[in-house]
Amino acid sequence: MTHELSPADLAQRLESLESRLAHQEHWLDTLDQAVVQQERRLEKLEQLSGLMRERLREQHQALQASEPQGGQRPEDDVPPHY
Repeated sequence: MTHELSPADLAQRLESLESRLAHQEHWLDTLDQAVVQQERRLEKLEQLSGLMRERLREQHQALQASEPQGGQRPEDDVPPHY
């Protein structure tokens, strides 16, 4: 049993497929733009993280350099009455 479609039915199906394809292309473009924006944001965050790590390393080194050689800091000393 062969069910043939009329030219009008074929035209309607083709139009429906074209409409669905256009809709999917639109969403793919939208998603692509979102991925590009997220990639840029991630790059900025990674750069900021690297700068923060470097600054923390510098502060840690400066703190170690300013500590007395005995390893004790004045704030670590227990007052004589304790």
